[in-house]
Amino acid sequence: MTTDKMVNKETIYIAIAISLVVGFLSGTIFTTYKLSSSNSSAGQYTSVSDNAGNAEQLKNITALELEVQKNPNNGEAWTQLGNLYYDTSQVKKAITAYSRALAILPANADILTDLAVMYRLDKQPNMALESLDKAIETNARHEFARLNKGIILLYDLNRAPEALQVWQELLAINPKAVIANGRSLQDLMAEIRTELDKTPK
Repeated sequence: MTTDKMVNKETIYIAIAISLVVGFLSGTIFTTYKLSSSNSSAGQYTSVSDNAGNAEQLKNITALELEVQKNPNNGEAWTQLGNLYYDTSQVKKAITAYSRALAILPANADILTDLAVMYRLDKQPNMALESLDKAIETNARHEFARLNKGIILLYDLNRAPEALQVWQELLAINPKAVIANGRSLQDLMAEIRTELDKTPK
């Protein structure tokens, strides 16, 4: 898989164009962020719409399913199969495939981040968080794992102070980290802090 494809896949929280809605403690203040990677191809997560593309994906999935049946210890094949399930929104199958890949290729921050994406889409934020923690433990400079961890803490678990801490650590790695439309992560964090300050203690 190319680096660009991996980057797009790692940033699905920010690339599938899901709005990040932040509800602060009072439940009355909501701010919506649509996050996207700085990569020009990010911001879009759609299945291939043309028949040729769909047929190609199905062909590749079938071939990889046969491969892992014959060679269940082929970690790369499990990873590629997970990627295809990911691309075709087969969340539970992707979770299984990535889990099998990690059993063979442990401590892989990219796979762990992809698995976390699938856990989140499967409404399992705590499992997603656990996977991202492992990704960060494996690669402390994994920017997208940290960015996505902050999103889960903020949006799914309502733990804004922890999210800000994670993002502060990301800024220490990359002070120029950006979100939607090139907006800086620093600006987003400042806005969240302002809203938190307005919330009655």
